[in-house]
Amino acid sequence: MMVLDGKIASAAVKEQLKQQTEQLRAAGKRAPHLAAILVGTNGASETYVASKVRNCEEVGFGSTLVRLEENVAESALLEAIQALNDDPGVDGILVQLPLPKQISEQKVIEAINPAKDVDGFHPSSVGKLVQGLPSFIPATPYGIMLMLEHFNIDTKGKHAVVIGRSNIVGRPMSILLSSNLAYGNCTVTICHSHTKNLAAFCTQADILVAALGRPEFVKADMVKPGAIVIDVGITRVEDATAKKGFRIKGDVAYAEVAPKTAAITPVPGGVGLMTIAGLLKNTLAAYQART
Repeated sequence: MMVLDGKIASAAVKEQLKQQTEQLRAAGKRAPHLAAILVGTNGASETYVASKVRNCEEVGFGSTLVRLEENVAESALLEAIQALNDDPGVDGILVQLPLPKQISEQKVIEAINPAKDVDGFHPSSVGKLVQGLPSFIPATPYGIMLMLEHFNIDTKGKHAVVIGRSNIVGRPMSILLSSNLAYGNCTVTICHSHTKNLAAFCTQADILVAALGRPEFVKADMVKPGAIVIDVGITRVEDATAKKGFRIKGDVAYAEVAPKTAAITPVPGGVGLMTIAGLLKNTLAAYQART
């Protein structure tokens, strides 16, 4: 059983990005710049955004963090996005989700200039992805593809089962795995909350991607021996014995599933780190397209 360690794979991606940024500076050019908007003080969102800013610094990117109050009006958030759209020194824009109830996530996503849509959520980006055109790929699926590439996981002709159909992970993941790519060419089945006999589909998977947001949902009896298991879940579970009062759990019951697999991602330390790697790669691509 091989652990698909996100620390190792993301470090390799970031080292490459760091070298590219140093080359840009040596040529007298500015570094790529990522701007993030954080609404409110949600603990998990604070952690994610802080990590993105820190990773920008590690590879030499510039970064801007725009903080807005929890009760901010939708119009004010849209104005903040437009200001970043108009800023020639900003290459990539992300708005940390989820957003407060008074704000339409779809309006926010569509307000971002597609040329700066490094989260890959804009309908323009999604449409290009579906048609196999160059596009910003949502960061988590992109990170997973980078991980498959780093560890040279053979995917051609394999049966991949994706649990979850969100626009952020499940749907784009299914498109990428079924695409004619070096680490695609799978036959893909998408499962969701209305799938009957879900476990039966899972046991047929050569590659199982769990992205449903239910901690330790996937048990050992749902996994085919020798499968590749990609755990996308990141859920904070209360635990009084933990220093922070909670533990991070994935969608897969790692301890019992791991021994059955050929390879598996840990949580934490797996897909989450690759998500940031994918975001940074998108930011560089946005920079290169604009300069």
